[in-house]
Amino acid sequence: MWRLRRAAVACEVCQSLVKHSSGIKGSLPLQKLHLVSRSIYHSHHPTLKLQRPQLRTSFQQFSSLTNLPLRKLKFSPIKYGYQPRRNFWPARLATRLLKLRYLILGSAVGGGYTAKKTFDQWKDMIPDLSEYKWIVPDIVWEIDEYIDFEKIRKALPNSEDLVKLAPDFDKIVESLSLLKDFFTSGSPGETAFRATDHGSESDKHFRKVSDKEKIDQLQEELLHTQLKYQRILERLEKENKELRKLVLQKDDKGIHHRKLKKSLIDMYSEVLDVLSDYDASYNTQDHLPRVVVVGDQSAGKTSVLEMIAQARIFPRGSGEMMTRSPVKVTLSEGPHHVALFKDSSREFDLTKEEDLAALRHEIELRMRKNVKEGCTVSPETISLNVKGPGLQRMVLVDLPGVINTVTSGMAPDTKETIFSISKAYMQNPNAIILCIQDGSVDAERSIVTDLVSQMDPHGRRTIFVLTKVDLAEKNVASPSRIQQIIEGKLFPMKALGYFAVVTGKGNSSESIEAIREYEEEFFQNSKLLKTSMLKAHQVTTRNLSLAVSDCFWKMVRESVEQQADSFKATRFNLETEWKNNYPRLRELDRNELFEKAKNEILDEVISLSQVTPKHWEEILQQSLWERVSTHVIENIYLPAAQTMNSGTFNTTVDIKLKQWTDKQLPNKAVEVAWETLQEEFSRFMTEPKGKEHDDIFDKLKEAVKEESIKRHKWNDFAEDSLRVIQHNALEDRSISDKQQWDAAIYFMEEALQARLKDTENAIENMVGPDWKKRWIYWKNRTQEQCVHNETKNELEKMLKCNEEHPAYLASDEITTVRKNLESRGVEVDPSLIKDTWHQVYRRHFLKTALNHCNLCRRGFYYYQRHFVDSELECNDVVLFWRIQRMLAITANTLRQQLTNTEVRRLEKNVKEVLEDFAEDGEKKIKLLTGKRVQLAEDLKKVREIQEKLDAFIEALHQEK
Repeated sequence: MWRLRRAAVACEVCQSLVKHSSGIKGSLPLQKLHLVSRSIYHSHHPTLKLQRPQLRTSFQQFSSLTNLPLRKLKFSPIKYGYQPRRNFWPARLATRLLKLRYLILGSAVGGGYTAKKTFDQWKDMIPDLSEYKWIVPDIVWEIDEYIDFEKIRKALPNSEDLVKLAPDFDKIVESLSLLKDFFTSGSPGETAFRATDHGSESDKHFRKVSDKEKIDQLQEELLHTQLKYQRILERLEKENKELRKLVLQKDDKGIHHRKLKKSLIDMYSEVLDVLSDYDASYNTQDHLPRVVVVGDQSAGKTSVLEMIAQARIFPRGSGEMMTRSPVKVTLSEGPHHVALFKDSSREFDLTKEEDLAALRHEIELRMRKNVKEGCTVSPETISLNVKGPGLQRMVLVDLPGVINTVTSGMAPDTKETIFSISKAYMQNPNAIILCIQDGSVDAERSIVTDLVSQMDPHGRRTIFVLTKVDLAEKNVASPSRIQQIIEGKLFPMKALGYFAVVTGKGNSSESIEAIREYEEEFFQNSKLLKTSMLKAHQVTTRNLSLAVSDCFWKMVRESVEQQADSFKATRFNLETEWKNNYPRLRELDRNELFEKAKNEILDEVISLSQVTPKHWEEILQQSLWERVSTHVIENIYLPAAQTMNSGTFNTTVDIKLKQWTDKQLPNKAVEVAWETLQEEFSRFMTEPKGKEHDDIFDKLKEAVKEESIKRHKWNDFAEDSLRVIQHNALEDRSISDKQQWDAAIYFMEEALQARLKDTENAIENMVGPDWKKRWIYWKNRTQEQCVHNETKNELEKMLKCNEEHPAYLASDEITTVRKNLESRGVEVDPSLIKDTWHQVYRRHFLKTALNHCNLCRRGFYYYQRHFVDSELECNDVVLFWRIQRMLAITANTLRQQLTNTEVRRLEKNVKEVLEDFAEDGEKKIKLLTGKRVQLAEDLKKVREIQEKLDAFIEALHQEK
């Protein structure tokens, strides 16, 4: 356009010269004529020097037109001397006009193309803000309903008025036609264009000289422009955070809340959580994408994750291993910057330092809890969700740092365990490996690069991150070494992308905002960017998080449907196996089986309340007598029976009964009642239910029974009340009727016969088989049994001589028995004689008591008369009646305590035990085992995974 304007000016000057050429010849100064006019009229003036006007301005150096090659004009050679003048000026004028048209048209087309290309380049540099379209309220899209654009169009000027404002091209063509006279003479015009041609050659030389400066200036302006747009992008993102926070909080103001993006990452995280529960040891080898963060210890993995999560959420230590188990971090959008664990409802506010410290402490506690005794690291995963406005949606897994040497305090297999955990996550073909390398140390000392290159040799899913670049730039002598590290030329590892970040100044108290400002300030002044060693999109954690998020979602979209198909096939195989093995059983997983067993156990506990009172009293009375019978006979009845008269007998009995009641009897009664309750509870728990019995619950029921009994304690006040009742029952000596008398005699006979039978068995074991058994069963006595037999015979002879012999042997009697045995060649010890005498005398006493019991069957009449004028004394029958009545009253009291209090307390304990077992997953796995349980558990998990994957895929398609 500037050439066109200069040509128009020249035309006007020349037109004025033609009109006034006769009157002013020589009067107009040469210096005031236009350049073209001077070249025509004064071509041989000695002082005339044509110089090319200086057209290079500051804006033309960066104009797109300077990139177009200049076309050199060609003119015919100048011929001097007289030439016949031919009237071909119309042809020459048309030729020159056409050349001028081509120059104008070519410049317009070339300039337009270059301008479009430059515009596209600048457009590509501007970040894609299409994801933030949702911020615009819906009212903007409905603005045509509120504004009448037709009225605005009518108010604007029409096309005819606009045409009037355009230049008059007819006048321009008319002015150009006046130049025909000036182009008819060849030599002046050719001289002018020759001068112009020389100027173009000098212009080319000037362009060559200024190319290097132009490139440097363009690079510097490009860097400033990128930094400018980076700051604009940061400002937009900050505003976007505030807007999203308002949008998510205020959905009732015309801005609709879009949950699609948030629900997508949450749904995907739930799938990974179910997979983690399905197989905590990572044996299923699911191929769902994750961002696996690996690196050497203290390489800055945690700091990079915190910059991506925009919060200092991980525990920190100087040189100490802090990451002891994998931590799965799910980043998603939300109105508030909070964090929460998968198995907890507590939200940690990441904008408050108190909550941040509590979160770091909780993560550290969970890590130490996962680590078993004798180990340093654990493969169990901690699941953490972090929500906040503007967070990039992705799932990252922070792994323990790779170490080269096992230090003191670590388990010997720590290095191998870390390698195995890292390989387990990285061998997933769809896992994105975020390889963290410390830039402040020598790259040759890195271990993780070799490990990553083994798992991903082609670098198709690896993103390399160089941390602590600020320290590397200060310490490294050659900056090109950093470039070699970034480009992966210093080691054989290949990567999909290379990034350089700065994670702070090494101060653990720095905030995320301070670290980000320091990082941006460093890269703005860094030589790595100014010398083009690094590109602008390869620096800052912000660009890193955007790239990782894009790569993550790309991998998810490419692989999730294939994984869903594989789980469908697994589900079909499991369902087929169940139908073939358990066709008549429902598919109950471990939790459902536990609920079924819980209901059965509670039903069995309720069955205790349906036991009849008669049954309770019978078993309580029988059990209590079995517990106290030995004490009654050995410590009460036998000592009292050694007295010579009834008064002494009754006094001895009363004293011993009182001592027994005060010290032992109530406690023994409570023990018997508790054991009886346990036996009845166990009987209901273990009693087979016929065809409905399921042996899969046996281990669980046994564990519940043991734990419930262990927790149950009898009421402390029961013994005190029971002591009073028993004491009153034993003080009563009045037998009211003959029926009670006969019952007492029957009870006494049974007790004495049972004791006599036990004594006979003890004597038989002591002396060996008699002659009948020796002949029939071919058994012989041992030497010890022969000695006992000889001693028994000697003692029986002594008892026959004195049937009323007391219960104890005198020392002279022991000596006599020993000498008699020695005379027959039997050497005996005095202690052996005493032991044998105890059993022999017991048998003699019991037989005598039984005979006396038979005589007392008819003694109720004499009892009513207090045995006056009678030689028969039946005080032992009265003793056993007192004992029998005490047992009956005690059994009745214990039965009331059982049915009214203890059964309910036991039922409460059983419920508490079942609730504790329900919350303990390891306990359920231990108690509910078997192929059927495992198959149902796998089937449920696979179905849940498939359903969640299908829902996620459907939501993913809706987003597209």
